[in-house]
Amino acid sequence: MFDGFTRFDAPVGDVTIHGVTGGSGPPLLLLHGYPQTHAMWHKVAPALGEHFTLVAADLRGYGRSSKPPTTPDHTPYSKRAMAADMVQLMESLGHTSFCVGSHDRGARVGHRMAVDWPDRVERLAVLDIAPTREMYRDTTDGFARTYWHWFFLIRPAPFPERMIAADPDAYWRDKCGDGSAGLTPFTEDALADYLETFRNPETIHAACEDYRAAASIDIEHDNADGDTKLACPLLALWGKAGAIEAHFDCLALWRERALDVRGEALPGGHYLAEEVPDLVADHFIRFFSEGKSA
Repeated sequence: MFDGFTRFDAPVGDVTIHGVTGGSGPPLLLLHGYPQTHAMWHKVAPALGEHFTLVAADLRGYGRSSKPPTTPDHTPYSKRAMAADMVQLMESLGHTSFCVGSHDRGARVGHRMAVDWPDRVERLAVLDIAPTREMYRDTTDGFARTYWHWFFLIRPAPFPERMIAADPDAYWRDKCGDGSAGLTPFTEDALADYLETFRNPETIHAACEDYRAAASIDIEHDNADGDTKLACPLLALWGKAGAIEAHFDCLALWRERALDVRGEALPGGHYLAEEVPDLVADHFIRFFSEGKSA
């Protein structure tokens, strides 16, 4: 995966962020979701790398990035903390402003980054999410049954950690393979990377902390934003066969939080960058190229 790319382990504040960089053109930061790593972008990276300098990074707590100790209020795993990591990472690589392509948890980091660092984030694309606060606010029985892990992972430690650690491979396969496409979106190499890194008990704990933060301090941060809406253009893509399509009006919810919103459902499930990579790459290239000189 990522042939021709350079791997890095970059010290950023009190953590080290692992990832890859490559390609040429304006900078584009790619952020993964749960329970994955930067490897989720390997199918779209070749096409995107022809247009952009890519930085695909493991979020703190995930993959081969640091797993810092937590606190009772889960601040170390707030999206604000994760976003600050990525802003500092990009600056260390020479990118003071950039676009962000993001999926799942990484898209929640991207959203917070665009709020806290509006001078850094030029454009934001999110895959298969609506805003965190609004998804919790509008939760239905059907959504809770589909996204059961949102409510399981926020239980106090160490209950979910102990349950998952009993057989992390089975948990990962069951959790990520229960969509419309099963496990077919994941190549052998990518799946091996996901399973290897997720077996680490520190990763399991950090991922739970990510969700605990989302249900608490992240919503506090959202509420503190008041009426602030994202000024940067936002592209929302979601799976026609997924939970967002079934339970939410994705564009309407994003328009509560951003001024310039566009997007559509794609023929797929949750893991769009691996299920329909050509479509995702095409949408990203068009969106991130707007306003750029040829």
